[in-house]
Amino acid sequence: MPTPEPTAQPRRVPSPLKNRQYRWLLGSNVTFFLALHGQSVVRSWLAFELTGSKLALGQIAAAVAIPMLLMAPFGGVIADRMERRRLILVAQGALLASESTMLALLVTDRLRFWHLLCATVLMGLLFPISMPARQAIAVKVVGREALTAAMAISMGAISATRVLGPLVSGLLIDSLGVQGAYALGVGLYTVAMFTLLGVPRDRAPALSGPRPPLLHEMAEGFRFLLGHRLLRVLMLFGLVPMFLAMPTQQLMVVFAQEVWNVGSAGFGVLQGISGAGGVVGAVVVAGMQRKASARLRVMMVSGLGFALLLGLFALSPYFWPAVALALVGYTMSAIYSTLNGSAIQLLVPDAVRGRVSSFMMMSVSLPLLGALPVGALADQVGAPAAVASACGLGAVAVVLFWITSPTLRGLDKAVADSEAILRQDP
Repeated sequence: MPTPEPTAQPRRVPSPLKNRQYRWLLGSNVTFFLALHGQSVVRSWLAFELTGSKLALGQIAAAVAIPMLLMAPFGGVIADRMERRRLILVAQGALLASESTMLALLVTDRLRFWHLLCATVLMGLLFPISMPARQAIAVKVVGREALTAAMAISMGAISATRVLGPLVSGLLIDSLGVQGAYALGVGLYTVAMFTLLGVPRDRAPALSGPRPPLLHEMAEGFRFLLGHRLLRVLMLFGLVPMFLAMPTQQLMVVFAQEVWNVGSAGFGVLQGISGAGGVVGAVVVAGMQRKASARLRVMMVSGLGFALLLGLFALSPYFWPAVALALVGYTMSAIYSTLNGSAIQLLVPDAVRGRVSSFMMMSVSLPLLGALPVGALADQVGAPAAVASACGLGAVAVVLFWITSPTLRGLDKAVADSEAILRQDP
């Protein structure tokens, strides 16, 4: 009687948290983003305090977004051809020097609005240089099979910084003043640099011949993206609704001071609620990572829900019901963004990962530009009406993507095919 063949068991992927190098990388990312999100509250507070203008908040957002948009393609090429840890350290060092200078101006009572704009422009230049390198290192450290879990953990941890950073900064502004809040951010940027030293060096994939010119590699990245229709659709799908809904975050200080009159502590709560939703959304994604067939359906529901709930948030006459609406809305935003981002990473070969990640950085910067027209509209009709209008257009954009893009509707099969190929690779 023939011996039955043993049933193949799916290989169990160990948790990324068991990887010591990933823990160091996660620690560096968490402290960096804790400072980043905390400083965004302080910077918005200072801009509104110095000018009293809602448009100034849009100008601060544009001062990040425009240089980020222009620098993103270069950052991806640099990440694909340089030692990535050193690249991150250099960018963080320059950012730390800039923020230390801003703190000195603030302490000596010499800070002006144009100083804020200059420091924000520098942030926009440095961020797209370091972030593609961070993402490329993460893939190397945990491997592609554990990538979705690692991204969910990172998204949850970084989303927690979007709660703690704004909340702590808002409380510090009340208790120690804006100088104490700014000093905390400078200290956290310092910790982030030293924590990164626990991550091993990570060189870009080696080439058999001489390295082509930088512009040639940039063009190669664009050609890869132009030749991959699904990647283009995913990037646009991740961009358009966010472009219309994310300006809400830039106008939170207006809601705190003029709509609900809740002061700097309430402003910290409003800024941090997006992070709280991100933590919940990351837990949801981590729990559903094996259900690839449901990816697109969940993305559609969460993208639509995000835009609609933020619109209701803007129109709420009461503070705490608005906070509850924002919590659920930002939970959906985190689910949507994590699934969209992990799908892109699963479809991209490592040789062009930095450049594709840089194009994803462009999809981060463009939504910030949306704060400029929405801020200008808010000066004319008020923040609630302006934000609600933008979010309504975002909901329409999600529906139009579903109706008009057969490529997007084939996402689940494309991701499943890519994962099957990865399981066959040694």
